[in-house]
Amino acid sequence: METVSEVDRTEVIRTCINPVYSKLFTVDFYFEEVQRLRFEVHDISNNHNGLKEADFLGGMECTLGQIVSQRKLSKSLLKHGNTAGKSSITVIAEELSGNDDYVELAFNARKLDDKDFFSKSDPFLEIFRMNDDATQQLVHRTEVVMNNLSPAWKSFKVSVNSLCSGDQDRRLKCIVWDWDSNGKHDFIGEFTSTFKEMRGAMEGKQVQWECINPKYKAKKKNYKNSGMVILNLCKIHKMHSFLDYIMGGCQIQFTVAIDFTASNGDPRNSCSLHYIHPYQPNEYLKALVAVGEICQDYDSDKMFPAFGFGARIPPEYTVSHDFAINFNEDNPECAGIQGVVEAYQSCLPKLQLYGPTNIAPIIQKVAKSASEETNTKEASQYFILLILTDGVITDMADTREAIVHASHLPMSVIIVGVGNADFSDMQMLDGDDGILRSPKGEPVLRDIVQFVPFRNFKHASPAALAKSVLAEVPNQVVDYYNGKGIKPKCSSEMYESSRTLAP
Repeated sequence: METVSEVDRTEVIRTCINPVYSKLFTVDFYFEEVQRLRFEVHDISNNHNGLKEADFLGGMECTLGQIVSQRKLSKSLLKHGNTAGKSSITVIAEELSGNDDYVELAFNARKLDDKDFFSKSDPFLEIFRMNDDATQQLVHRTEVVMNNLSPAWKSFKVSVNSLCSGDQDRRLKCIVWDWDSNGKHDFIGEFTSTFKEMRGAMEGKQVQWECINPKYKAKKKNYKNSGMVILNLCKIHKMHSFLDYIMGGCQIQFTVAIDFTASNGDPRNSCSLHYIHPYQPNEYLKALVAVGEICQDYDSDKMFPAFGFGARIPPEYTVSHDFAINFNEDNPECAGIQGVVEAYQSCLPKLQLYGPTNIAPIIQKVAKSASEETNTKEASQYFILLILTDGVITDMADTREAIVHASHLPMSVIIVGVGNADFSDMQMLDGDDGILRSPKGEPVLRDIVQFVPFRNFKHASPAALAKSVLAEVPNQVVDYYNGKGIKPKCSSEMYESSRTLAP
């Protein structure tokens, strides 16, 4: 039984039939979980604020995944007994993420004071963020440039968060030192700035500051400065999040491939991994539904291509390693996860389970769709292939080759091992233990394979399996698109500005 607890409620808007609420609800988002939400609207009488005396106007249920993938979700409000009246509710999502952007800065200096007796100063620069409680936090220290009063320090990258906690007007204190081998560095001078001021160096312009030694300034009458510090480069590198891509309209295209090799056992026999029990779904179905239920929220057409491998298929009964389980090669798509379940159940009696266990053909098939997608040069479709298999793969060399090729494409491969076979080969494909290479020695560009033995989750909830299998997907999506420098498809101006203001 699912427990329901109230997260929060909006303000009361009096005498209004089209209320717009100002209250924001903040919820943590987990791609790998189905997060069910219920919204209820109540009419509260004038003298009471309690829900006991309130009239229930209607409720709406959905998942957080549905809201973020559509960004704006409108549904009818249902009364008791699920009757819909004329009223509806609209929920709008936006991501309150910290700012993950990076800024690249390059400083140089001119005519710094000479602190060394026999040679010139050896300057380095430190940048501190001034915190609200008047403490300072070191953000970056440059390298030392030896024996040079006009040094050019190497450019460096720092996250906007650590530079100024996302606040462009926060004071930054910059200090220039003369390095000493005994660790007692001599102070040359300092200046303060803000990230806003540094952004002046964005379009090939320069920003410069006088480097001041306060002691000299107080003592010497004609003191100007202890040198100049110049910022030559300020470049912002945007880091987009998984939600940026999903809310920008990127669809997760979910494909299923099921192992129909003879090692599964005759489906008519109750010991078979493919046995269709009247009340108890087999492991193949459990894994399919657990993972599919989450992916379907991110796929607008809810049509899922479903393939089988390792069986002899009608009418000629030749072995195939990538046949459509609905037997429609022109359109292997099934409607919803339920459609995949039905196609699976109806194809079983028509197949002859055979072998060997080759998964390279199905990886290549999805990779073909993913490589067509790369021609668009935008983040519109990311492919997830779920392979359900009971055994040791026969075409290991080809599979490694196919995965290395696929690691350059917008796709991820999830393998769920069903039954009790020895899956040690599979662990090798999952690059967590080391870098997977093709037989020719080419390494994967990024880790795209997640392998999970179903037996580890036999007594756990389907949610636990899905969580383990899908937890890496958001990072894989972000790594792919950020690595290719592909921005989210349509990030509207309103959305961009709201994101930078988020706490």
